Parts: sequence; structure tokens; C-alpha cells
Amino acid sequence: MAGRNPGTELELGWISKVHVNRPAVVRHAEQIKKWRTVKGNWQAAWLLKAVTCIDLTTLSGDDTPSNVHRLCFKAKHPIREDLLKALDMHDNGITVGAVCVYPARVTDAVNALKAAGCNIPVASVAAGFPSGQTPLETKLAEIKLAVEYGAREIDIVISRSLVLTGQWERSDFIKTSTGKEVENATFPVGIVMMRAIREFYWQTGNKVGFKPAGGIRTAKEAITWLMLVKEELGVEWLTPELFRLGASSLLEDIEKQIFYHVTGSYALQHDLAMA
Repeated sequence: MAGRNPGTELELGWISKVHVNRPAVVRHAEQIKKWRTVKGNWQAAWLLKAVTCIDLTTLSGDDTPSNVHRLCFKAKHPIREDLLKALDMHDNGITVGAVCVYPARVTDAVNALKAAGCNIPVASVAAGFPSGQTPLETKLAEIKLAVEYGAREIDIVISRSLVLTGQWERSDFIKTSTGKEVENATFPVGIVMMRAIREFYWQTGNKVGFKPAGGIRTAKEAITWLMLVKEELGVEWLTPELFRLGASSLLEDIEKQIFYHVTGSYALQHDLAMA
């Protein structure tokens, strides 16, 4: 995605005034969990929107060209064609938002997507994922290689020690976590981050994207995140350019829910293609 955030002069006074009312945030997060789930065609529409915002991800130590190729096929065909036809959405070009892999697998993903004739961007984790505890020179070299291999988006792990010591940088997207932590995307953290994005937009006019990542496995959770983004940031943030769901297994549950919506029965193991 193209960069949107040119940065702004650091105002420590502005940052020092930030205060989080944690009990209020936690209460709001608990209310969110009780939101009534949409049903029927409305649910299907929200789920298809969620699909277009997924960073379909594989970040395993045993990733191979073959499982990356399979992931890329699923990225282009996230929902079975007959299910999309039943929803009259087969001509809408629905794909995931991006395919996310390690730098060493970027070439595999780029080649697979090119062979499939689609323009889905390849994102790559870099800069010492997931800890960020590598020297700056190593981080820059890894980012450079990923871009040379064909990555169009770089998911950078910042040096969190710099943040803790007040050394800030700009970003086009911020994400809740690497997805490799004990606790990853949570609603309280998401609320705080989205309100920071909103405040930054009001102050500068620059839009920053948001990506919850890790632990998002069900269609219901995906819809709740979408509704929360709509509530906190507005409909204009509900696009792949400004919102992504970092997930590896979420798509499977979304397709199962759409299968049930269309057929009235639950999908068997062989009914849906593997991601």
C-alpha cells in the first residue's frame, strides 16, 4: 500500500497529555462482547467484507514453497465459487487483503500470485520478527531483501525499547501485536489504539491504518472487530488500505459460516479447500 503518513513534528507535550481511563476502556470492551451478532444476509455481507481485509498469513518455521503456493491459491479464491454465486457476489473479485510470509518465502508467494494472475500484495514480516531485538543494520538489510524479492508491504517489528524511552517514529499502519505473544489482539488495546489513530487524524489530517493480529479465529470475532472500527473510526476505515485482520485460521471459520448461510448445513472436512 502507498505511504500515507508523512510524519509530523514531535510534540512531547501532546503525548504527555495522553491519559487512558483503563476501567472505562475495560467496561466498554466488555460491552462490545455483548453486542448482538448480525444475522442472515447482513452477516454474510459483513463476513465478505472481513475476507477482503484479511492478511492471510503463514509464519511457521517449517513453511515450504508448496504450502505457500496453497496459501496463495486460497488468497485468490477465499470463498468457494458456488457459494459466491448463491450470494450474487461471484463477479466482485473478492480476495483477501494480502498474503503475509517470512522474507525467505516472499519469492514463492510473488511467483504463485503472478501465476494465478492476480494482484494481491505480498506482505513480509521483517526487522527481527517477532522480538525486534536485532541491530538496526540487520533490520534494514532484511527489509531491503524482502522488497527486492517482491514484497509490497513490510510488517516491521519496532524496537519496543525505543517507544518505552520516548523515541517515536511514523507509521502507515499500527498493529496490536506480532501474533506470537501470549496475549495478542484484545478489545481494550484495540480501543485505545483506534482512539489514538482518530486523535492523530484530527490533529494532522493523516490517516493511519489499524491491524489487530493474533488470536482472531472466529467469524464472530471478525465481525466484532469490523463493527468496532466502524464505531471508533468510521466507515472510511473499513477498507484493506486502512484496516487488516492478521490471521492464519480465521478464513476457515468465515467460509464455514457462509457455507451454512447458503446451504443450511454445516460443512464437512472435505467441503472446503485448505488454506
